[in-house]
Amino acid sequence: MGVSIQLDDDEALVLFEFLASREDLRAELKLEAPEFHAFDSLHAALERVLVVPFEPNYSTLLSAARTSLDLTRFRGRVVVTV
Repeated sequence: MGVSIQLDDDEALVLFEFLASREDLRAELKLEAPEFHAFDSLHAALERVLVVPFEPNYSTLLSAARTSLDLTRFRGRVVVTV
């Protein structure tokens, strides 16, 4: 069984960047091995499909993605299927 999560480009990019700091995240959130593995697997899945992190203007693109995800405009776009 697998789970498919659908995110728009900005959501995926912001989540990728958040998970990229996973070493600090593990200590900060007091994650145990199973939770850390789940976070790491999600990060690896995003890393396989995203090309933006390798663009020379990555920081600008990330900033734009963060701006577009203003919580006042959140519309519940995340779709999870099992």
